[in-house]
Amino acid sequence: MSRDKDRYLSILLISPSILAVLIFIYGFIAWSVRVSLSEWKGLNPDYTWAGLKNYINLFSDPRFHVDIRNTLIFTGVFVVGSILLGFFLAVMLDQGLKGEGFFRSLFLFPMAISYIVTGVVWRWLMNPAEGDRLSGFNLLFSYLHLDFLINKWHTTENWGIAAIALAAIWQMSGYTMAIYLAGLRSIPDELREAARIDGANELQIYRHIILPLLSPVTLSALIILGHMSLKVFDLIIAVAGKQLPLDVPAIYMWQTTFDGLFYGRGAAIGILLLVSVAVLIIPYIRYTLKTETQQ
Repeated sequence: MSRDKDRYLSILLISPSILAVLIFIYGFIAWSVRVSLSEWKGLNPDYTWAGLKNYINLFSDPRFHVDIRNTLIFTGVFVVGSILLGFFLAVMLDQGLKGEGFFRSLFLFPMAISYIVTGVVWRWLMNPAEGDRLSGFNLLFSYLHLDFLINKWHTTENWGIAAIALAAIWQMSGYTMAIYLAGLRSIPDELREAARIDGANELQIYRHIILPLLSPVTLSALIILGHMSLKVFDLIIAVAGKQLPLDVPAIYMWQTTFDGLFYGRGAAIGILLLVSVAVLIIPYIRYTLKTETQQ
């Protein structure tokens, strides 16, 4: 009886949290799906059934095509850059450098800053002004006589979104450094010593031993950074504001819903963002659960 009583008491204690999740997460997701299938436009709710009309119109909208292209560019530059830089920093710190604690804190510090603050700072650093009005990186390149590196940054046609990804790399590379450093520290030194005895050089050790053992860490970084890049909003707004060449789905959703009052289409964009994130997260969760079960 006492065991059943403890079980019912446990269920009773967690039931408010379960109820809150059902209402405020899954309930609102279901409501958003319903709105995305409606003709709702304006302040007054209109649940007239529209089917997949909002989704079809989105995929035929040239602006949404720009959003997809920008998201792919931003995700590619941001994820690859953060992983490569984070791994490089982790390898450097793993060499037993003096002041490791200071450098580890220094690299992690940008994570404590919001994307809004990062965007404001990098908006000045990436000032596209030319001539006598140079500032930020362009002014630094001018002083160093590296004029060939002076560019328009986020105002560059077609690839301006990649410049904004540099700010995101600066902010999140410390995170990838931390998880890679933890992964490196978990690898037994005996494996490296055995490889050295067998005649392997450091490059071969990293290629054939370290990197394969760090594959779960790399997968985790890919998933976390990938889903963050799909939802990017505040960083772009802080750096460049609302500009069509730098448009992404989150900005389109905001303007469609709150500026244009087209709630049906805005909800459709939100659901597509949710699905894109789920495509990344759900396989990772399944992989994690399967790995834990096998262990």
